[in-house]
Amino acid sequence: MSIPSDLKYTATHEWVRRETDGTMTVGITHHAQEQLGDIVFVETPAVGKAFKRDQECGVVESVKAASDIYAPVGGEVTAANAVLRDTPEAINQDPYGAWMFKLRPADPAEWDGLLDAAAYAKVAESEAH
Repeated sequence: MSIPSDLKYTATHEWVRRETDGTMTVGITHHAQEQLGDIVFVETPAVGKAFKRDQECGVVESVKAASDIYAPVGGEVTAANAVLRDTPEAINQDPYGAWMFKLRPADPAEWDGLLDAAAYAKVAESEAH
């Protein structure tokens, strides 16, 4: 299972990359897309909408199930990946390249509360059994 060490993670299977401009890019992990199977629809949050940490902000649907996406930190959405509307399967092909949305955190210190790769690996492993 692929878990890049330069990203942070949530227990609900979102990955987060802190960008040089202070924004955070969010997607779902390799483990999440593997559990979902073939992804057929992605609903990303609207640009300009603000979310609290752990608030539902999107949906990923596969041939097997629908799964809510949660904001890993509180903040305002600055971009949504429109490509996923037409090619949701991009998440299956490259889960760490097919980001879902970017947000400007209300409290950048929330980054410190996210899981590192080793901690996330334990979460994913515990669910695999």
